[in-house]
Amino acid sequence: MTQQPRRRRLDVEDNGDIAVVNFIDGRRKIILNFSNVDFLSSAALGKLITFNRKVQNVRGKLILCGISPDIREVFQITGLDKLITIHADQAAALLAF
Repeated sequence: MTQQPRRRRLDVEDNGDIAVVNFIDGRRKIILNFSNVDFLSSAALGKLITFNRKVQNVRGKLILCGISPDIREVFQITGLDKLITIHADQAAALLAF
């Protein structure tokens, strides 16, 4: 029995020394793990808000996890922790579905 090839979920495009990653999958349950993220710009926060809205519009759910205390504080100050679900780690985020 031949296994079906896995469907690509991300498209990575090189633009000089920058990797541009586009989501190409229509999944409705998404976890973004921020364990390796040290800084988020205000533009990135805006993109997260837009992405969350798009996921909700298709009756999906976006969960963030692994957010450092400094970035978590920004989410709390801006009230984004009330708009976007945040869990401590990936295991907790997986259980939330």
